[in-house]
Amino acid sequence: MNRMSTTMPRTTPRLRASAAAWVAVALATSAVTAMAQASTPLLFKIVTVRDEVIVAVPPDEAGALRPEAAAIGQALAAKGALTLWQYAPRKGADGALEMAPRAKISVLAHDSLRVEPYTPALRVVAVP
Repeated sequence: MNRMSTTMPRTTPRLRASAAAWVAVALATSAVTAMAQASTPLLFKIVTVRDEVIVAVPPDEAGALRPEAAAIGQALAAKGALTLWQYAPRKGADGALEMAPRAKISVLAHDSLRVEPYTPALRVVAVP
């Protein structure tokens, strides 16, 4: 009967160093990706009876207002109005379409207003 060995294969210092280097590269890559995602604003769709608008919370309001649909709706109900960045598609410098800030707008609270998370298919440009 053949018995399989239960001992772990031996590693060399060179193999351990190579594995450590790969782990370091993976961690650095994930940190850069996380920082890029953190600077990309979350977009929301404000839906009313008459129209829809894509918005983002300005960076100066981000500390006071959580960028979540429920928090935006609650802030609108409490304050009556919010100043947000309107986003719209445009052609970027490289010729590709992107979602970019268009203007600061004031959104007024209304009974039939709805706030939804919005996931664009286009690249999103950060708020200035």
